[in-house]
Amino acid sequence: MAQYFEAVGRRKESTARVRVTEGSGQFIVNEKPLDVYFPRIGDVPMILSALEAAGQNPSLTDVTVKVEGGGVSGQRDAVKLGLARALVSMDEGARKGLREKGLLTRDARIKERKKPGLKRARKAPTYTKR
Repeated sequence: MAQYFEAVGRRKESTARVRVTEGSGQFIVNEKPLDVYFPRIGDVPMILSALEAAGQNPSLTDVTVKVEGGGVSGQRDAVKLGLARALVSMDEGARKGLREKGLLTRDARIKERKKPGLKRARKAPTYTKR
């Protein structure tokens, strides 16, 4: 078995475990190809931007991802962060390029809690005078 580098990426309610190895350019997410799992336009280039910023050739790197929880954009950003962290553990010299693109910073925004007397975090019931 080839040596792999693993990292975890999180965003909102999503968690992605990413493994990177030297290989033939396969990118598998939950046992599906990347473009099948993330069919929305713009998602695949956003995820692959981590490889480009690290100076890795996508056709020489195998990536396997197990992602769970959250929605599509949360999972996409979790995979992107996990991939960036795995690339840093693989090659410490990649840190500078990834940091400049902002790919190593965890987006800490989460859903705000619901407050008593409101319908959601900030939405109040409709005001009626009578």
